[in-house]
Amino acid sequence: MPIRILLADDHAMVRRGLHVFLSTQSDMVVVGEASDGQEALQQAAELEPDVVLMDLHMPVLDGIETARQLRVLTPSIRIIVLTSFSDQDHVVPAVRAGVKGYLLKDIEPEDLAVAIRNVHAGQVELHPAAAGQLMHVMASAELSMNEQQLSLKQTEQKPVQEQRQDKEKDKEAQASAQELDTLTRREREVLGLIAQGLSNKEIAAQLVITEKTVKTHVSHLLDKLGLSDRTQAAIHAVRKGWVV
Repeated sequence: MPIRILLADDHAMVRRGLHVFLSTQSDMVVVGEASDGQEALQQAAELEPDVVLMDLHMPVLDGIETARQLRVLTPSIRIIVLTSFSDQDHVVPAVRAGVKGYLLKDIEPEDLAVAIRNVHAGQVELHPAAAGQLMHVMASAELSMNEQQLSLKQTEQKPVQEQRQDKEKDKEAQASAQELDTLTRREREVLGLIAQGLSNKEIAAQLVITEKTVKTHVSHLLDKLGLSDRTQAAIHAVRKGWVV
């Protein structure tokens, strides 16, 4: 069965261009188009697409609110944002609203097709710039949480409990170090650059290796860490404190 796609964008030329390209993909079919968020909700209910590919800035109902309502009304539909904005004020609310893909409109057509297939299969697809914004937010949240925990620990004045917490932290640190040791030096470098929001092409240029080699390193480190995609890898690295 082909992937059924609903397009939502207030620019007719954008919709037409996407429609023409996606129609060339043998495993995809565009089942409808919407020019605003409210129309997207109505068509999603009527047409039951697999994927909604939509802009964030739309009249009547913007992309964020449309995503929120789609998530409640039709939770099985995968939502991909295709926009021109990669700042924190757009990325974070969109991800919280339930989108499974956040892509920029400068994406190559073939890469868009791959992203649609991946999201339809249950993966998350984020443009490197969007992933970088999420990493920044998560790192800030982790730092704030650590500061709160430290403050609480200093006021409790419970030596036994503190010793137990120290032991637990030591175990966690040891486990984290052992996990990191499973990666090769090059895999660690690639992971660090992924967490910075770099694409495979940018990583290849910085490390002076081929993009194919980067993909191989990414595949290996995902297998070793038991993760399914590069976004999870970046989040995992930040949480573990492997990157700043």
